[in-house]
Amino acid sequence: MANTDITPPQASLPLSAHSRFVQRLHRRYDDLLGLLPDGPPTHATMAPTLAALLAKGHALGAALRILRQLVMARLIDLDCDQQADLQTITQGVTELAELTLDAACTAARAELDSRHGAPRDADGQPVQLWIIGMGKLGARELNVSSDIDLIYIYEQEGETAGQPDGRGKLSNHEYFIRAIKLIYQLIGETTEHGFVFRVDLMLRPHGNSGPAAISVAALEDYLQTHGREWERFAWLKSRIVAPLADIRSPNVQALRGAVLPFVFRRYLDYAVFDSLRSLHRQIREHAAKRSAGHPERANDVKLSRGGIREIEFIVQLLQVVRGGQFPELRCRATLEALPRLERASLMAPETAQALADAYIFLRKVEHRIQYLDDQQTHVLPTRDDDLLWMAQTLGYANECQFLHQLDAHRELVAQEFDKLLGGNEACKGGQCGGAKGAAASAPELDSVLPRLPEAVRERVLQWQRNPRYSYLSDAGTGRLVLLLQRTAQWLSQGLVSEIAAVRLADWMESLLRRESYLAMLQERPAVHEKLMHMLGAAKWPARYMLQHPGVIDELASDALMHERFNPQEFEADLERRRAALQSTAEDDDENLLNLLRRAQHAETFRTLARDVEQQITVEQVADDLSALADAVLRVTTRWCWSRLKSAHRAEPQFGIIGYGKLGGKELGYGSDLDIVFVFDDDDERAPEVYSAFVRKLISWLTVKTGEGDLFEIDTALRPNGNSGLLVTSFDSYANYQQQRGSNTAWTWEHQAMTRSRFVLGNPSLAARFDAVREAVITAPRDAASLRSEIATMRERVRSAHPVPAGLFDVKHSVGGMMDVEFVVQYLVLLHSACNPALRPNLGNITLLRRAESAGLLPAGMGEEAANAYRALRRVQHVARLNEAPTQVPDTALQIEQQTVRALWAAVLQTG
Repeated sequence: MANTDITPPQASLPLSAHSRFVQRLHRRYDDLLGLLPDGPPTHATMAPTLAALLAKGHALGAALRILRQLVMARLIDLDCDQQADLQTITQGVTELAELTLDAACTAARAELDSRHGAPRDADGQPVQLWIIGMGKLGARELNVSSDIDLIYIYEQEGETAGQPDGRGKLSNHEYFIRAIKLIYQLIGETTEHGFVFRVDLMLRPHGNSGPAAISVAALEDYLQTHGREWERFAWLKSRIVAPLADIRSPNVQALRGAVLPFVFRRYLDYAVFDSLRSLHRQIREHAAKRSAGHPERANDVKLSRGGIREIEFIVQLLQVVRGGQFPELRCRATLEALPRLERASLMAPETAQALADAYIFLRKVEHRIQYLDDQQTHVLPTRDDDLLWMAQTLGYANECQFLHQLDAHRELVAQEFDKLLGGNEACKGGQCGGAKGAAASAPELDSVLPRLPEAVRERVLQWQRNPRYSYLSDAGTGRLVLLLQRTAQWLSQGLVSEIAAVRLADWMESLLRRESYLAMLQERPAVHEKLMHMLGAAKWPARYMLQHPGVIDELASDALMHERFNPQEFEADLERRRAALQSTAEDDDENLLNLLRRAQHAETFRTLARDVEQQITVEQVADDLSALADAVLRVTTRWCWSRLKSAHRAEPQFGIIGYGKLGGKELGYGSDLDIVFVFDDDDERAPEVYSAFVRKLISWLTVKTGEGDLFEIDTALRPNGNSGLLVTSFDSYANYQQQRGSNTAWTWEHQAMTRSRFVLGNPSLAARFDAVREAVITAPRDAASLRSEIATMRERVRSAHPVPAGLFDVKHSVGGMMDVEFVVQYLVLLHSACNPALRPNLGNITLLRRAESAGLLPAGMGEEAANAYRALRRVQHVARLNEAPTQVPDTALQIEQQTVRALWAAVLQTG
């Protein structure tokens, strides 16, 4: 039983007085407590306090230890008596660690430099030592009795300058090993004033068997060659904490370049699930051994079920899995990461808030446990008076209310942890849980093959001839077989189709070298099932997922089918990701190109998933894909201009005009973008600057990287077509379209103008474009001449797309979609001057209805033609999804064909 000769404080005393630690501090340091300025301890208040202690004659080591005691007394008062928030406490302890490490490092280096000279590289340049804070120190989350996990890294090998007479030279390695010993003496050794911090170096490369300090090159080699999965979670929270003067040194980039690729992989990395599961199991087993025979130790708020560590594991797992592709998830602090995970739709808002509340509560409990006796423990006390004191400092009337709230938080955390990292579970209703060890528990491939349909079995057998299959790790092979086993079960239950299973086999073979995707499907049975439905729905989705396998992670979102594309959120997410890359100096062209492509592919896939599940209409698909193209163009334009070396102003006086399907907001999957680039800038450098800008912009949109491309760009509709300038002044564009001067547009270009719109650019330029467009489409025209020119152009297009006898092409045949589009263009060009309702670019269906309302079509014909056009468009859309011809027997779609023929005859038949 713990010592009971210390009684609880009287009611008149502050709550903090119950702490045995506080009582000792007041007995020993009462005359010094006033040296620390009022308020939360910060670097700005602790530094003069340290100076005052040194001025009183204390040696540096003693002064640092006394400073720590003063800070602890202040933090306990702030927390227990003034109800300070968690960040105030953790920030105070963290800044204390930073200040003391900086002071110790500076003193150690000064002492060694006086004996051996400063360390130098081969060129005689100074070599820096970086103290890396890991864990809670790295994340600025230190608790009040925490040890500090450190790794010492120095810049390069070499030797010290030595004394002026040449004596005392050391290798840089030996110099820094000695520096580490001196630093430990100053902060880690226990003296009459205690210690500053317990120091733990076990996270360094090779652990306790490794050297205390290594060079950046040695670290990089270790991480690439020997780094283990669990170390990625440790390095996630790493940062340089001292010396303070070197934290922002440009040389730090070399260290960052070694660590970031190790922690965050290029592809979605679900393979880490098993690693974290294993680490967590080891921690649980260790905790169980510690509590054997000591049941009170089972109540550990950090390591027991539902404790702090499980919240940290949940957050870190999602960060490591996705952080390679989504840099905005890269942050160290748990409470900072939770809202980022929520914004990325990786965690429901209510879950993120509940975990944040639980984390804050558990950390406050942890602090109170440590306030009692300044012990590095996380186990609830067994004394009733201690539990009552903890409850009261947290605002509860008694310990029962406190323990009830503690249990509620821990149960929620445990449930969320099990949901994400649950172990091997039986398959129920086709929902097979992830396995704890795929390779260990998986059956052999030969045992699964007889359960597969012949077509699937034959396709799987072909894998064995693929060299990639033979190179699979044991874990990868195990995952592959377990996925086939689950697929076979679903096939037998009729949950998925055979064609979906064949396409799954195609998809999996192409990814045999990317085992993380196999791990994803193993860990996410729901994603596996949704993937099967997508693969079975149509051919084009299967091909898209082969080209961009990472998009399947979008299937994990429960909200996927209930949302629509949101351009504002899309652009904000991209800007956050770019800012995250900038913060780590990774925002080079290649990374930004890949960032854009991943985002565009993911949004395209979301629309595709809603489409094949028939959650949105063909028109809504086109709306969302067009809005996505607009957003991508806006972001790419901003980023390109900001990186254009010849840019001569902050914002470009520039515009993009969309034609065709982009202009009409009728984009489909894989549609190219018909674009005209214009500028409105009087600067004499403008033509050259905007020409370079447009070339860069087109390159960013079209170049193929490892993540694919964005769009194909067609600029043939610019003035003078392919022989014209790539970008032209707006005045030249307007003159060309409005028939001013000798160089003017053709009628077919005016037809194209009916479907044009201003996509992006300066608002004043948008208004000028709208005026030019209206002037063009409302210009007076001779009906007979216009009818003849449009009919001639229609026949020319039809002749370029011959259709075999007996077939009907839904787009190009007589009675097809092109006929409708040419009729609408004719009506707009001939009648919009007198009918303002025809001027807006609202799409063929709406304009047909407006033409009927204006009396330009017989009663009922506009509505019937609109319905026919919608039906033809749907047939075309389904055919393209299935990669099937858009030609059907000419006996099909008879009503639609007759309706369109009647429309053509009523409007454009010349008799």
